Amino acid sequence: MAKDAPLYLRPRVEPPLASLLGEARFLHSLVDALGSPLNVLLPEVVAENAARFLSVYRRHRLSGRVYFAHKANRSSALVRRLAACDPVAVGVDVASLGELRHALGCGFTGDRVMATGPKDPQFLWLAARVGATVNVDSAGELRQLVELVRGHGLSRTRVLARLSGFESDAGYGGVGTRVLSRGSRFGTPVAEAEALWSALEEHADAVELVGLAYHLDTTGLEEKARALERCVLLMDECRARGLTPGAVDIGGGFGAEYVAEAAEWERWTTALSEAVLGVRPPLTWRGHGYGLRAEGGTVRGTAALYPAHRTVAGPGYLDELLSRPAPALGRPPATLLLEHLNDLYIEPGRALVDQCGVSLARVLEVRRTSDAPDRYLVRLGMNAGDVSLEEHGVLVDPVLLPRDGAPGEPYGDGTGRGRPVGVHLVGNLCLEADLITRRLVYLPRLPSAGDVLAFVNTAGYAMDFHAHRAQRQPVARTVAVTREAGAWRWCPDEDYWPLIHPEKGPF
Repeated sequence: MAKDAPLYLRPRVEPPLASLLGEARFLHSLVDALGSPLNVLLPEVVAENAARFLSVYRRHRLSGRVYFAHKANRSSALVRRLAACDPVAVGVDVASLGELRHALGCGFTGDRVMATGPKDPQFLWLAARVGATVNVDSAGELRQLVELVRGHGLSRTRVLARLSGFESDAGYGGVGTRVLSRGSRFGTPVAEAEALWSALEEHADAVELVGLAYHLDTTGLEEKARALERCVLLMDECRARGLTPGAVDIGGGFGAEYVAEAAEWERWTTALSEAVLGVRPPLTWRGHGYGLRAEGGTVRGTAALYPAHRTVAGPGYLDELLSRPAPALGRPPATLLLEHLNDLYIEPGRALVDQCGVSLARVLEVRRTSDAPDRYLVRLGMNAGDVSLEEHGVLVDPVLLPRDGAPGEPYGDGTGRGRPVGVHLVGNLCLEADLITRRLVYLPRLPSAGDVLAFVNTAGYAMDFHAHRAQRQPVARTVAVTREAGAWRWCPDEDYWPLIHPEKGPF
Protein backbone atom coordinates (compact mmCIF):
# COMPACT_ATOMS: atom_id res chain seq x y z
CA MET A 1 0.00 0.00 0.00
CA ALA A 2 1.25 3.48 -0.85
CA LYS A 3 2.53 5.48 2.09
CA ASP A 4 0.17 8.33 1.26
CA ALA A 5 -2.92 6.07 1.24
CA PRO A 6 -5.54 6.92 3.89
CA LEU A 7 -4.94 5.14 7.19
CA TYR A 8 -8.46 4.54 8.43
CA LEU A 9 -9.41 3.23 11.87
CA ARG A 10 -13.11 2.91 11.15
CA PRO A 11 -15.29 2.13 14.16
CA ARG A 12 -17.10 -1.09 14.87
CA VAL A 13 -20.79 -0.18 14.87
CA GLU A 14 -23.56 -2.67 15.60
CA PRO A 15 -27.36 -2.38 15.82
CA PRO A 16 -29.12 -0.42 17.14
CA LEU A 17 -26.29 2.12 17.24
CA ALA A 18 -25.79 1.64 13.49
CA SER A 19 -29.44 2.52 12.90
CA LEU A 20 -29.14 5.63 15.06
CA LEU A 21 -26.10 6.86 13.12
CA GLY A 22 -28.13 6.47 9.94
CA GLU A 23 -30.54 9.12 11.23
CA ALA A 24 -28.35 12.15 10.48
CA ARG A 25 -31.29 14.59 10.46
CA PHE A 26 -32.43 13.40 13.87
CA LEU A 27 -28.94 13.72 15.34
CA HIS A 28 -28.44 17.17 13.79
CA SER A 29 -31.76 18.26 15.29
CA LEU A 30 -30.58 17.15 18.74
CA VAL A 31 -27.34 19.11 18.41
CA ASP A 32 -29.23 22.15 17.12
CA ALA A 33 -31.58 22.04 20.11
CA LEU A 34 -29.23 20.98 22.89
CA GLY A 35 -25.84 22.23 21.77
CA SER A 36 -22.40 20.84 21.06
CA PRO A 37 -20.99 18.66 22.51
CA LEU A 38 -23.86 16.27 23.12
CA ASN A 39 -23.87 12.72 24.50
CA VAL A 40 -26.49 10.25 23.28
CA LEU A 41 -27.15 6.98 25.13
CA LEU A 42 -29.15 3.83 24.31
CA PRO A 43 -30.26 2.39 27.67
CA GLU A 44 -31.70 -0.80 26.19
CA VAL A 45 -28.26 -1.83 24.95
CA VAL A 46 -26.81 -1.93 28.47
CA ALA A 47 -29.52 -4.42 29.48
CA GLU A 48 -28.77 -6.51 26.39
CA ASN A 49 -25.07 -6.52 27.27
CA ALA A 50 -25.86 -7.70 30.79
CA ALA A 51 -27.92 -10.52 29.29
CA ARG A 52 -24.95 -11.52 27.10
CA PHE A 53 -22.70 -11.82 30.15
CA LEU A 54 -25.34 -13.84 31.98
CA SER A 55 -25.63 -16.19 29.00
CA VAL A 56 -21.95 -17.05 29.60
CA TYR A 57 -22.84 -17.92 33.20
CA ARG A 58 -25.57 -20.26 31.99
CA ARG A 59 -23.26 -21.86 29.42
CA HIS A 60 -20.89 -22.81 32.24
CA ARG A 61 -23.71 -23.59 34.70
CA LEU A 62 -22.51 -20.90 37.10
CA SER A 63 -24.45 -18.67 39.45
CA GLY A 64 -23.49 -15.22 40.66
CA ARG A 65 -24.00 -11.59 39.74
CA VAL A 66 -22.90 -9.01 37.17
CA TYR A 67 -22.05 -5.70 38.88
CA PHE A 68 -21.90 -2.62 36.64
CA ALA A 69 -18.80 -0.53 37.37
CA HIS A 70 -20.59 2.81 37.76
CA LYS A 71 -17.43 4.87 37.33
CA ALA A 72 -17.47 4.10 33.60
CA ASN A 73 -20.35 6.56 33.08
CA ARG A 74 -22.28 9.12 35.15
CA SER A 75 -25.60 8.45 33.41
CA SER A 76 -28.83 8.00 35.35
CA ALA A 77 -30.55 6.30 32.42
CA LEU A 78 -28.02 3.46 32.24
CA VAL A 79 -28.11 2.81 35.99
CA ARG A 80 -31.93 2.95 36.09
CA ARG A 81 -32.18 0.51 33.19
CA LEU A 82 -29.88 -1.94 34.98
CA ALA A 83 -31.85 -1.50 38.19
CA ALA A 84 -34.87 -2.83 36.28
CA CYS A 85 -32.99 -6.04 35.35
CA ASP A 86 -33.16 -9.30 37.30
CA PRO A 87 -32.30 -8.25 40.89
CA VAL A 88 -30.66 -11.60 41.62
CA ALA A 89 -28.33 -11.42 38.61
CA VAL A 90 -27.51 -7.71 38.13
CA GLY A 91 -26.02 -5.27 40.62
CA VAL A 92 -23.93 -2.11 40.65
CA ASP A 93 -20.36 -1.48 41.77
CA VAL A 94 -19.93 1.98 43.30
CA ALA A 95 -16.59 3.60 44.10
CA SER A 96 -17.62 6.73 45.98
CA LEU A 97 -20.28 8.11 48.29
CA GLY A 98 -21.77 10.05 45.38
CA GLU A 99 -22.03 6.94 43.21
CA LEU A 100 -23.64 5.01 46.07
CA ARG A 101 -26.26 7.73 46.61
CA HIS A 102 -26.87 7.89 42.87
CA ALA A 103 -27.33 4.11 42.54
CA LEU A 104 -29.81 4.04 45.43
CA GLY A 105 -31.72 6.95 43.89
CA CYS A 106 -31.87 5.10 40.55
CA GLY A 107 -33.65 2.12 42.04
CA PHE A 108 -30.98 -0.24 43.32
CA THR A 109 -31.58 -1.68 46.77
CA GLY A 110 -28.62 -1.92 49.10
CA ASP A 111 -28.31 -5.69 48.82
CA ARG A 112 -27.54 -5.30 45.07
CA VAL A 113 -24.72 -2.81 45.65
CA MET A 114 -21.01 -3.48 46.00
CA ALA A 115 -18.81 -0.74 47.47
CA THR A 116 -15.27 -0.69 46.07
CA GLY A 117 -12.36 1.69 45.67
CA PRO A 118 -10.95 4.19 48.19
CA LYS A 119 -13.48 4.65 51.01
CA ASP A 120 -13.95 7.47 53.48
CA PRO A 121 -15.98 6.99 56.71
CA GLN A 122 -19.15 8.48 55.20
CA PHE A 123 -19.01 6.07 52.27
CA LEU A 124 -18.44 3.08 54.58
CA TRP A 125 -21.24 4.18 56.93
CA LEU A 126 -23.87 4.49 54.22
CA ALA A 127 -22.77 1.25 52.56
CA ALA A 128 -23.12 -0.62 55.85
CA ARG A 129 -26.38 1.17 56.69
CA VAL A 130 -28.10 0.12 53.46
CA GLY A 131 -26.78 -3.46 53.46
CA ALA A 132 -24.28 -3.17 50.63
CA THR A 133 -21.41 -5.62 50.23
CA VAL A 134 -18.11 -3.89 51.02
CA ASN A 135 -15.05 -4.91 49.02
CA VAL A 136 -12.30 -4.26 51.59
CA ASP A 137 -8.72 -3.54 50.54
CA SER A 138 -6.87 -4.09 53.81
CA ALA A 139 -7.08 -5.15 57.43
CA GLY A 140 -7.00 -1.45 58.39
CA GLU A 141 -10.03 -0.68 56.24
CA LEU A 142 -11.79 -3.71 57.70
CA ARG A 143 -11.18 -2.45 61.25
CA GLN A 144 -12.53 0.99 60.29
CA LEU A 145 -15.69 -0.66 58.99
CA VAL A 146 -16.02 -2.75 62.14
CA GLU A 147 -15.81 0.36 64.33
CA LEU A 148 -18.62 1.98 62.34
CA VAL A 149 -20.81 -1.12 62.48
CA ARG A 150 -20.38 -1.52 66.23
CA GLY A 151 -20.40 2.17 67.06
CA HIS A 152 -23.67 2.83 65.22
CA GLY A 153 -25.41 -0.44 66.01
CA LEU A 154 -25.55 -1.52 62.36
CA SER A 155 -26.33 -4.97 61.09
CA ARG A 156 -23.53 -7.42 60.37
CA THR A 157 -22.01 -6.26 57.08
CA ARG A 158 -21.14 -8.51 54.17
CA VAL A 159 -17.57 -8.09 52.94
CA LEU A 160 -15.33 -9.35 50.17
CA ALA A 161 -11.59 -9.45 50.79
CA ARG A 162 -9.74 -7.99 47.83
CA LEU A 163 -6.34 -9.55 47.15
CA SER A 164 -3.37 -8.61 44.99
CA GLY A 165 0.24 -9.68 44.41
CA PHE A 166 -0.63 -13.30 43.75
CA GLU A 167 2.37 -15.58 44.28
CA SER A 168 3.24 -19.22 43.89
CA ASP A 169 5.15 -21.27 46.43
CA ALA A 170 6.07 -24.91 47.02
CA GLY A 171 2.47 -25.63 47.92
CA TYR A 172 1.11 -23.96 44.81
CA GLY A 173 2.44 -24.60 41.37
CA GLY A 174 6.17 -24.45 41.90
CA VAL A 175 9.27 -24.34 44.05
CA GLY A 176 10.33 -21.11 45.67
CA THR A 177 8.34 -17.91 45.39
CA ARG A 178 7.67 -15.71 42.39
CA VAL A 179 5.11 -12.99 41.76
CA LEU A 180 2.54 -14.01 39.17
CA SER A 181 0.56 -10.78 38.95
CA ARG A 182 1.64 -7.17 38.77
CA GLY A 183 1.39 -5.07 41.87
CA SER A 184 -1.55 -2.83 42.69
CA ARG A 185 -2.26 -0.05 45.15
CA PHE A 186 -5.56 -1.82 45.83
CA GLY A 187 -6.02 -5.03 47.74
CA THR A 188 -3.99 -7.01 50.28
CA PRO A 189 -0.99 -8.91 48.89
CA VAL A 190 -1.57 -12.63 49.24
CA ALA A 191 1.69 -12.95 51.17
CA GLU A 192 0.24 -10.61 53.83
CA ALA A 193 -3.28 -12.08 53.94
CA GLU A 194 -2.80 -13.75 57.33
CA ALA A 195 -3.49 -10.46 59.12
CA LEU A 196 -6.69 -10.08 57.12
CA TRP A 197 -7.91 -13.59 57.94
CA SER A 198 -7.18 -12.99 61.64
CA ALA A 199 -9.09 -9.71 61.61
CA LEU A 200 -12.08 -11.40 59.93
CA GLU A 201 -12.08 -14.12 62.59
CA GLU A 202 -11.76 -11.59 65.42
CA HIS A 203 -14.60 -9.38 64.18
CA ALA A 204 -17.00 -12.06 62.94
CA ASP A 205 -19.79 -10.46 64.99
CA ALA A 206 -19.61 -7.28 62.88
CA VAL A 207 -18.60 -8.51 59.41
CA GLU A 208 -19.28 -11.63 57.36
CA LEU A 209 -16.79 -12.77 54.72
CA VAL A 210 -18.81 -13.70 51.63
CA GLY A 211 -15.96 -14.07 49.17
CA LEU A 212 -12.55 -13.13 47.81
CA ALA A 213 -11.88 -10.59 45.08
CA TYR A 214 -9.22 -9.37 42.71
CA HIS A 215 -8.93 -6.94 39.81
CA LEU A 216 -5.82 -7.11 37.63
CA ASP A 217 -4.86 -4.25 35.33
CA THR A 218 -4.03 -6.53 32.42
CA THR A 219 -5.62 -8.17 29.40
CA GLY A 220 -3.59 -11.35 29.99
CA LEU A 221 -5.88 -14.36 30.28
CA GLU A 222 -3.27 -16.59 31.89
CA GLU A 223 -2.52 -14.09 34.63
CA LYS A 224 -6.22 -13.73 35.43
CA ALA A 225 -6.76 -17.49 35.37
CA ARG A 226 -3.91 -17.94 37.86
CA ALA A 227 -5.46 -15.39 40.21
CA LEU A 228 -8.90 -16.98 39.94
CA GLU A 229 -7.47 -20.42 40.64
CA ARG A 230 -5.53 -19.09 43.63
CA CYS A 231 -8.66 -17.47 45.07
CA VAL A 232 -10.59 -20.75 44.84
CA LEU A 233 -7.86 -22.50 46.83
CA LEU A 234 -7.59 -19.68 49.36
CA MET A 235 -11.33 -19.88 49.97
CA ASP A 236 -10.86 -23.48 51.07
CA GLU A 237 -8.25 -22.24 53.54
CA CYS A 238 -10.72 -19.64 54.82
CA ARG A 239 -13.39 -22.29 55.33
CA ALA A 240 -10.94 -24.38 57.32
CA ARG A 241 -10.65 -21.42 59.71
CA GLY A 242 -14.41 -21.27 60.21
CA LEU A 243 -15.08 -18.46 57.71
CA THR A 244 -17.81 -18.94 55.11
CA PRO A 245 -16.87 -17.32 51.77
CA GLY A 246 -18.93 -18.43 48.79
CA ALA A 247 -18.03 -16.16 45.85
CA VAL A 248 -15.03 -15.13 43.79
CA ASP A 249 -15.12 -11.58 42.39
CA ILE A 250 -12.79 -11.31 39.40
CA GLY A 251 -13.38 -7.61 38.78
CA GLY A 252 -13.55 -6.19 35.25
CA GLY A 253 -11.16 -5.71 32.38
CA PHE A 254 -13.17 -7.65 29.78
CA GLY A 255 -12.61 -4.95 27.21
CA ALA A 256 -14.39 -3.70 24.13
CA GLU A 257 -13.59 -3.79 20.43
CA TYR A 258 -13.50 -0.32 18.92
CA VAL A 259 -12.04 -0.74 15.43
CA ALA A 260 -13.99 -2.83 12.93
CA GLU A 261 -11.15 -4.23 10.81
CA ALA A 262 -8.04 -5.95 12.17
CA ALA A 263 -6.13 -5.06 9.00
CA GLU A 264 -6.69 -1.34 9.55
CA TRP A 265 -5.42 -1.55 13.13
CA GLU A 266 -2.33 -3.55 12.09
CA ARG A 267 -1.64 -1.18 9.19
CA TRP A 268 -1.88 1.91 11.39
CA THR A 269 0.31 0.58 14.22
CA THR A 270 2.93 -0.51 11.69
CA ALA A 271 2.81 2.92 10.05
CA LEU A 272 3.26 4.59 13.46
CA SER A 273 6.55 2.74 13.96
CA GLU A 274 7.65 3.75 10.46
CA ALA A 275 6.75 7.39 11.14
CA VAL A 276 8.67 7.35 14.43
CA LEU A 277 11.71 6.06 12.54
CA GLY A 278 11.27 8.79 9.93
CA VAL A 279 10.77 6.50 6.94
CA ARG A 280 7.33 7.97 6.27
CA PRO A 281 5.68 11.35 7.00
CA PRO A 282 4.47 11.95 10.57
CA LEU A 283 1.06 10.50 11.45
CA THR A 284 0.57 12.69 14.47
CA TRP A 285 0.60 16.27 15.66
CA ARG A 286 4.23 17.39 16.00
CA GLY A 287 5.51 13.82 15.73
CA HIS A 288 3.87 12.49 18.89
CA GLY A 289 4.82 8.80 19.21
CA TYR A 290 2.27 7.49 21.73
CA GLY A 291 5.16 6.21 23.84
CA LEU A 292 7.41 5.14 20.96
CA ARG A 293 10.70 6.86 20.11
CA ALA A 294 13.60 6.31 17.72
CA GLU A 295 17.06 5.50 19.08
CA GLY A 296 19.91 4.56 16.79
CA GLY A 297 17.62 3.56 13.96
CA THR A 298 15.48 1.34 16.22
CA VAL A 299 12.03 1.91 17.69
CA ARG A 300 12.16 1.97 21.49
CA GLY A 301 9.49 2.22 24.16
CA THR A 302 6.01 0.78 24.44
CA ALA A 303 2.97 2.16 22.66
CA ALA A 304 0.51 3.47 25.26
CA LEU A 305 -2.45 2.32 23.20
CA TYR A 306 -5.56 0.33 24.02
CA PRO A 307 -5.85 -2.76 21.75
CA ALA A 308 -8.64 -1.18 19.71
CA HIS A 309 -9.16 -4.32 17.64
CA ARG A 310 -9.38 -7.45 19.77
CA THR A 311 -10.05 -11.02 18.75
CA VAL A 312 -11.98 -11.57 21.98
CA ALA A 313 -13.65 -9.01 24.24
CA GLY A 314 -16.63 -8.54 26.55
CA PRO A 315 -18.68 -11.69 27.18
CA GLY A 316 -16.43 -13.60 24.78
CA TYR A 317 -13.41 -12.73 26.93
CA LEU A 318 -15.21 -14.02 30.04
CA ASP A 319 -16.09 -17.24 28.21
CA GLU A 320 -12.46 -17.72 27.17
CA LEU A 321 -11.23 -17.06 30.72
CA LEU A 322 -13.62 -19.61 32.19
CA SER A 323 -12.82 -22.21 29.53
CA ARG A 324 -9.02 -22.33 29.39
CA PRO A 325 -7.23 -24.69 31.82
CA ALA A 326 -5.88 -22.94 34.89
CA PRO A 327 -2.10 -23.32 35.25
CA ALA A 328 -1.67 -25.25 38.52
CA LEU A 329 -4.63 -27.65 38.66
CA GLY A 330 -5.07 -27.98 34.92
CA ARG A 331 -8.84 -27.61 34.97
CA PRO A 332 -10.89 -24.70 33.60
CA PRO A 333 -11.80 -22.02 36.16
CA ALA A 334 -15.50 -22.68 35.52
CA THR A 335 -14.97 -26.29 36.59
CA LEU A 336 -13.10 -25.19 39.71
CA LEU A 337 -15.90 -22.81 40.68
CA LEU A 338 -18.48 -25.56 40.23
CA GLU A 339 -16.46 -28.15 42.13
CA HIS A 340 -16.03 -25.81 45.08
CA LEU A 341 -19.64 -24.54 44.94
CA ASN A 342 -18.54 -20.95 44.43
CA ASP A 343 -20.52 -18.12 42.85
CA LEU A 344 -18.89 -15.81 40.31
CA TYR A 345 -19.04 -12.02 40.59
CA ILE A 346 -17.79 -9.72 37.83
CA GLU A 347 -17.54 -5.91 37.58
CA PRO A 348 -17.61 -4.92 33.88
CA GLY A 349 -17.59 -1.22 33.06
CA ARG A 350 -16.42 -0.56 29.52
CA ALA A 351 -17.71 -3.96 28.33
CA LEU A 352 -21.18 -3.45 29.82
CA VAL A 353 -21.69 -0.12 28.06
CA ASP A 354 -20.21 -1.30 24.77
CA GLN A 355 -22.18 0.17 21.83
CA CYS A 356 -24.34 2.13 24.30
CA GLY A 357 -23.45 5.66 23.31
CA VAL A 358 -22.11 8.26 20.94
CA SER A 359 -20.68 11.75 21.49
CA LEU A 360 -21.61 14.41 18.93
CA ALA A 361 -19.67 17.57 18.09
CA ARG A 362 -20.43 20.31 15.60
CA VAL A 363 -17.70 21.37 13.16
CA LEU A 364 -16.95 25.06 13.80
CA GLU A 365 -14.04 25.79 11.49
CA VAL A 366 -11.96 24.10 8.79
CA ARG A 367 -8.61 25.48 7.63
CA ARG A 368 -5.37 24.26 6.14
CA THR A 369 -2.38 23.61 8.39
CA SER A 370 0.63 25.85 7.93
CA ASP A 371 3.18 23.05 7.64
CA ALA A 372 1.34 20.69 5.26
CA PRO A 373 -0.99 22.13 2.62
CA ASP A 374 -2.78 18.82 2.10
CA ARG A 375 -3.76 18.58 5.77
CA TYR A 376 -6.41 20.51 7.65
CA LEU A 377 -7.30 21.64 11.15
CA VAL A 378 -10.92 20.93 12.04
CA ARG A 379 -12.06 22.81 15.13
CA LEU A 380 -14.98 21.23 16.97
CA GLY A 381 -17.52 22.44 19.49
CA MET A 382 -16.01 20.24 22.21
CA ASN A 383 -12.67 19.77 23.95
CA ALA A 384 -10.47 16.83 24.84
CA GLY A 385 -12.22 16.43 28.20
CA ASP A 386 -15.57 15.91 26.49
CA VAL A 387 -14.47 12.83 24.56
CA SER A 388 -11.39 11.41 26.25
CA LEU A 389 -10.79 8.44 23.98
CA GLU A 390 -7.11 9.22 23.61
CA GLU A 391 -6.75 9.78 27.36
CA HIS A 392 -7.42 6.04 27.62
CA GLY A 393 -5.30 5.15 24.62
CA VAL A 394 -8.27 4.44 22.35
CA LEU A 395 -7.78 5.34 18.68
CA VAL A 396 -10.83 5.19 16.42
CA ASP A 397 -12.21 7.40 13.63
CA PRO A 398 -15.31 9.53 14.13
CA VAL A 399 -18.26 9.22 11.75
CA LEU A 400 -18.96 12.26 9.57
CA LEU A 401 -22.62 13.36 9.52
CA PRO A 402 -22.94 16.07 6.84
CA ARG A 403 -25.59 18.72 7.28
CA ASP A 404 -28.37 18.58 4.68
CA GLY A 405 -27.65 20.83 1.73
CA ALA A 406 -23.96 21.30 2.62
CA PRO A 407 -21.96 19.12 0.23
CA GLY A 408 -18.62 20.29 1.57
CA GLU A 409 -15.55 21.74 -0.09
CA PRO A 410 -14.37 19.94 -3.21
CA TYR A 411 -11.04 18.25 -2.65
CA GLY A 412 -9.03 17.50 -5.74
CA ASP A 413 -11.44 15.58 -7.97
CA GLY A 414 -13.75 18.47 -8.86
CA THR A 415 -16.94 16.51 -8.14
CA GLY A 416 -18.04 18.58 -5.16
CA ARG A 417 -17.96 15.43 -3.04
CA GLY A 418 -14.23 15.42 -2.40
CA ARG A 419 -12.06 12.45 -1.54
CA PRO A 420 -10.44 11.14 1.66
CA VAL A 421 -8.54 13.83 3.51
CA GLY A 422 -6.33 13.88 6.58
CA VAL A 423 -7.36 16.23 9.37
CA HIS A 424 -6.28 17.11 12.88
CA LEU A 425 -9.26 17.45 15.23
CA VAL A 426 -8.80 20.30 17.69
CA GLY A 427 -10.92 21.50 20.58
CA ASN A 428 -12.52 24.73 21.76
CA LEU A 429 -10.07 25.62 24.54
CA CYS A 430 -7.43 28.32 24.20
CA LEU A 431 -4.67 25.77 24.74
CA GLU A 432 -2.17 24.33 22.28
CA ALA A 433 -2.63 20.95 23.98
CA ASP A 434 -6.41 20.81 23.43
CA LEU A 435 -6.35 18.15 20.74
CA ILE A 436 -9.29 15.79 20.34
CA THR A 437 -6.93 13.45 18.50
CA ARG A 438 -3.15 13.75 18.32
CA ARG A 439 -3.07 11.51 15.26
CA LEU A 440 -4.01 12.43 11.71
CA VAL A 441 -7.59 11.28 11.17
CA TYR A 442 -8.78 10.42 7.69
CA LEU A 443 -12.34 11.38 6.82
CA PRO A 444 -14.17 10.35 3.61
CA ARG A 445 -14.27 14.01 2.56
CA LEU A 446 -13.39 17.40 3.94
CA PRO A 447 -16.06 18.47 6.44
CA SER A 448 -17.72 21.86 6.44
CA ALA A 449 -18.75 24.15 9.27
CA GLY A 450 -22.13 22.91 10.52
CA ASP A 451 -21.40 19.24 9.89
CA VAL A 452 -21.37 16.93 12.90
CA LEU A 453 -18.75 14.37 13.87
CA ALA A 454 -20.02 11.37 15.84
CA PHE A 455 -17.51 9.68 18.14
CA VAL A 456 -18.79 6.13 18.47
CA ASN A 457 -18.82 3.91 21.55
CA THR A 458 -17.82 6.57 24.07
CA ALA A 459 -20.09 5.45 26.93
CA GLY A 460 -17.23 3.59 28.64
CA TYR A 461 -14.91 6.11 30.36
CA ALA A 462 -14.67 8.46 27.34
CA MET A 463 -17.99 10.30 27.53
CA ASP A 464 -17.84 12.10 30.86
CA PHE A 465 -14.95 10.66 32.88
CA HIS A 466 -12.76 13.75 32.32
CA ALA A 467 -15.43 16.33 31.50
CA HIS A 468 -14.85 19.78 33.01
CA ARG A 469 -15.91 23.43 32.69
CA ALA A 470 -12.51 24.94 31.89
CA GLN A 471 -12.76 28.44 30.38
CA ARG A 472 -16.51 28.26 31.05
CA GLN A 473 -17.04 26.06 28.03
CA PRO A 474 -20.26 24.05 28.40
CA VAL A 475 -20.12 20.43 29.51
CA ALA A 476 -21.99 18.07 27.20
CA ARG A 477 -25.63 17.44 27.94
CA THR A 478 -26.69 13.80 27.85
CA VAL A 479 -29.86 12.37 26.37
CA ALA A 480 -31.32 8.87 26.30
CA VAL A 481 -32.87 7.60 23.09
CA THR A 482 -35.26 4.72 22.48
CA ARG A 483 -36.69 3.18 19.33
CA GLU A 484 -40.47 3.00 19.17
CA ALA A 485 -42.76 2.16 16.25
CA GLY A 486 -39.96 2.75 13.76
CA ALA A 487 -39.02 6.18 15.12
CA TRP A 488 -36.45 7.45 17.59
CA ARG A 489 -37.60 9.21 20.75
CA TRP A 490 -35.40 11.10 23.17
CA CYS A 491 -35.48 12.60 26.63
CA PRO A 492 -32.89 14.15 28.97
CA ASP A 493 -30.81 11.48 30.67
CA GLU A 494 -32.13 12.45 34.08
CA ASP A 495 -35.74 12.08 32.88
CA TYR A 496 -35.40 8.51 31.58
CA TRP A 497 -37.19 5.81 33.57
CA PRO A 498 -37.51 2.18 32.42
CA LEU A 499 -41.31 2.20 32.64
CA ILE A 500 -43.70 0.12 30.56
CA HIS A 501 -46.51 2.05 28.93
CA PRO A 502 -49.51 -0.06 27.86
CA GLU A 503 -49.48 1.23 24.28
CA LYS A 504 -46.12 2.84 23.85
CA GLY A 505 -43.88 0.06 25.11
CA PRO A 506 -40.68 0.58 27.17
CA PHE A 507 -39.57 4.16 27.72
